[in-house]
Amino acid sequence: MTNSILHLGLMEDGEIELDLAALELAALDHPGIHLDEYLDELTDIEIALRAADGDAVGSIAQAQALSSVMVEEFGFSGDRTHYDDPQNADLIAVVDRRLGLPISLSILYVAMARRLGWSAMPLNTPGHVLVRLGDASDALIIDPFNDGRIVAPEQVEALLEQMTGQARFSDGMLPLSNRSALVRLLLNQATRAEQTGDSARALVLYDRMTIVAPTHAHGWWERARLQLVAGDVAGARSSLSAMLEITRDEDLRLQVSAALDTLPRPMPS
Repeated sequence: MTNSILHLGLMEDGEIELDLAALELAALDHPGIHLDEYLDELTDIEIALRAADGDAVGSIAQAQALSSVMVEEFGFSGDRTHYDDPQNADLIAVVDRRLGLPISLSILYVAMARRLGWSAMPLNTPGHVLVRLGDASDALIIDPFNDGRIVAPEQVEALLEQMTGQARFSDGMLPLSNRSALVRLLLNQATRAEQTGDSARALVLYDRMTIVAPTHAHGWWERARLQLVAGDVAGARSSLSAMLEITRDEDLRLQVSAALDTLPRPMPS
């Protein structure tokens, strides 16, 4: 079934449509489902957003329009009751239940804003993805998990300090590329699968990660680790070899080479 997402790994980052890509990933866990009804639902949200304030000028007006439509009209919100429910990172389930995690809801908000030609980026904030709306001159930050509310700079600093111990964690305010947003969505799912003891499910998710982001070294490393847990030495060797091919960091290359050296050599046929 992963053949259906092969194109995502071949696309330029800017060509990836976040909402469609996240739905395609979710469809892998819903065999036989047709995405047309979900695409229609997203189109309905777009139409409502255009009707509400499609010509909104300035990030404040855009933030208010997004919150009005996404929360008040369509009922999307963060799942505070069952935060770790795997459905919260499955965009099909998010659309069905109107509940999600910061990363899945941020993908929806960003995608809807972009459909209207607004500038929107998910941010690499640790532990709780936020969204930046607007260009440099009038940019502001919103929190899709908390009903699209505008987040003041001091609140962002408090969040960063809570998550990292640093009020000005530099990487935390960097935008996530489209591919990185999908990686973060998959990483969220994989981490929760391992926390519940389902390493087989985690391996499936890391496998998807290597397809969507073939140059993302972490995905290959975790895939190899879980293949070893499953007793698949040949698979782990293949994953580490792929990682070695795409890695240019010399220290990381040494680490991967050392890991490969510890694996049993395949027996000659």
